[in-house]
Amino acid sequence: MELMRAFVLTAPEKFAVEEVPVPVAGPGEAVVEVARVGVCGTDFEFYTGAMAYLHSGHAAYPMRIGHEWCGTVTAVGAGTDPAWVGRRVMGDTMLGDGTCRLCLRGRRHVCEQRQEVGIRGGRPGALAERLAVPVSSLHHLPDDVDDVLGALVEPGGNAWRAARAAAVGPEDRALVLGPGTIGLLTAMFLRASGAEVHVLGVAPESLGFARDLGFEHAWTWDDLPELPFDAVVDASTGVDSPARALELVEPGGRIVGIGLAGEPSLIDTRSLVLKDVVAIGILSASPGLAPTIDAYARQLIDPRPLVAATVGLAGAGAVLAGERPPGAGAGPKIHVDPHI
Repeated sequence: MELMRAFVLTAPEKFAVEEVPVPVAGPGEAVVEVARVGVCGTDFEFYTGAMAYLHSGHAAYPMRIGHEWCGTVTAVGAGTDPAWVGRRVMGDTMLGDGTCRLCLRGRRHVCEQRQEVGIRGGRPGALAERLAVPVSSLHHLPDDVDDVLGALVEPGGNAWRAARAAAVGPEDRALVLGPGTIGLLTAMFLRASGAEVHVLGVAPESLGFARDLGFEHAWTWDDLPELPFDAVVDASTGVDSPARALELVEPGGRIVGIGLAGEPSLIDTRSLVLKDVVAIGILSASPGLAPTIDAYARQLIDPRPLVAATVGLAGAGAVLAGERPPGAGAGPKIHVDPHI
């Protein structure tokens, strides 16, 4: 039996790099040699044990995490076009059952019976040398999208959807709450739309990094100017942020929620109605993956500065424990190369 290395979470704050069987492509599946994997906030929640799926029964230890990935197809299963072999790809995290009403209407990312790669339903994630996924979840990466960008497509798809939901353009002003990976990616897409973009955060380091990316309007709650915002995107984990977003948005504007707090957030629906505000929630990159690949290929945005460092599987545990790799840059994202 051929073996490979994989990063396995065995319990909260417990992990190991193990030798596990190399996956075999089943019917309709592909095996991918993983090139890069991004470490995400969801992965941190699994590491600490706080992730809601662990408590709802949708996930359980031991598990292999990792859902922001790219790589090259090495094998395909029965009934699959062999032309996929050798292609550079990334994959959708959300795997719907393909038969329910939501899936049949193109909303497989909210299918009640869905698996999520490295997250839900026992589907192993990409923190391993190889990964098996349905071919239907794959997206081809053109040569203009390198491995760093390829592993940023999944978070980029979330951000693209958030920016699109904000529905702003050259005559508009948008505010992004939370200058983490998703917040900064959203800010990049908003800037590409021509809007005037403001970023609000807490830590001076993250705000300084946002300014280095060209977002000169970077504020804290204490110095945020009184300006009309046509859209406010909440990409933070602050429990009070959704209510603040509703306070800050102009009447007739939009608030977009893509960040999640650790406990319920409340908004005053009277303000929502009386201000005639549109509120939109974003779950999953699925509908935004192809547009994001296209945006990266056309250099509409370049998120590569967000990646502060790349480590091997042996370094993933320290990253999940909150340690910055030696020599890491200022960006919020850490990548893993399983072959280091």
